[in-house]
Amino acid sequence: MRIVFMGTPAFAIPSLNILLENGYEVVGVITATDKTGGRGGKQLLQSAVKKYALEKGLHILQPPNLKAEAFQKQLKALQADLQVVVAFRMLPESVWAMPPLGTFNLHASLLPKYRGAAPINWAIIRGEWETGLTTFFIQKEIDTGDILLQSKLSIGENETAGELHDRMMLQGAKLVLQTVQLIESGNYKLQKQDASQATSAPKIFHADCRISFDQSSRNVHNFIRGLSPWPGAWTNFKGKTLKLLRSEILPLQKPSLPPGTPFRLDKKTLCFTTADGCLKITELQLQGHKKMDAQAFLNGYFKG
Repeated sequence: MRIVFMGTPAFAIPSLNILLENGYEVVGVITATDKTGGRGGKQLLQSAVKKYALEKGLHILQPPNLKAEAFQKQLKALQADLQVVVAFRMLPESVWAMPPLGTFNLHASLLPKYRGAAPINWAIIRGEWETGLTTFFIQKEIDTGDILLQSKLSIGENETAGELHDRMMLQGAKLVLQTVQLIESGNYKLQKQDASQATSAPKIFHADCRISFDQSSRNVHNFIRGLSPWPGAWTNFKGKTLKLLRSEILPLQKPSLPPGTPFRLDKKTLCFTTADGCLKITELQLQGHKKMDAQAFLNGYFKG
């Protein structure tokens, strides 16, 4: 079976790796174009998938425009039987409909829940105790295609989006392999998505990450861990942005302070008030500084 793999960030690497380890012929890797950044903004930055593909000696294409005739000719020339998509951008129909066995995508939720760009973050923000991964054949509308396989994962009470991402990255690779094997066998039954059960997981911007402490401790805690480590839930502290990266719910009565007020519970413990209590903050990052634990912040920056 000839496979074209499409992906960009580190999340996609285990899926590509597991296909190679199991002897599948990956005839091409499609990934994002190189970008400039780093110090001075002049360093050429390659995607994580490109770096891996170079190490493995794979054929790489980096089209700036997926609809471009030149790219589509190159893609067609690869004569792929199947295209596998993991953490890539939206494909035009002329691309996803090209291979005879179709194009499937790995999505980090139990579709139809959390369709969109940030399913891991939103599942935690909304207090889910369970999530999962889905492989599905791509159709015109994003994340709406017929389901091939699903795999469930529990979410820990204090688990961050970053920690869940890393677990899903590895479990997702196994699901990709199982899906390729299933398609190769030709013995599978597709499951239609129930649109009435669909929920949205839109892209998250900096302004969306500002913490509203006028909510329950549970909701604020979920918001913090759902945005940790990136992009980071934030509040203002003495005119600077303060990202709160890890928190714990304390079984304390609500202090007589307005929601969002930081206070020192003891020499090592930093808390913020919420609508119904308070949160203990264990890891944070002040604008212009590296991540630090609460004690370092209390000792260096907090006099309250």
